[in-house]
Amino acid sequence: QVQLVESGGGLVQTGGSLRLSCAASGSIFSINTMAWYRQAPGKQRELVAVITSGGSTNYGDSVKGRFTISRDNAKKSVYLQMNNLKPEDTAVYYCNAPVVTTITGFEYDCWGQGTQVTVSS
Repeated sequence: QVQLVESGGGLVQTGGSLRLSCAASGSIFSINTMAWYRQAPGKQRELVAVITSGGSTNYGDSVKGRFTISRDNAKKSVYLQMNNLKPEDTAVYYCNAPVVTTITGFEYDCWGQGTQVTVSS
């Protein structure tokens, strides 16, 4: 069994910063890409940022230049540094990673439970 656990969400004022963390644990053989998604009330879940195991990154247009994704492969963790936050960044943020398990050797699309980020105006 594999778990992704997020932390670091909270309430911040416009222009503030937050750093989200996500740690994977369990019977993990390998993790390729790791990503952050978000879902605001009444909206579809959207990709925020993605990073490959080699460190290549890609960002959603709305967060480019403000958010930075990084990872620590040894710790099986991914991070999202969010700067210059805006009220429209308010959402539940989810960690996502396709994980190959040691038990089955198959890849499973794993999600965290989500962490709330609220930006006040």
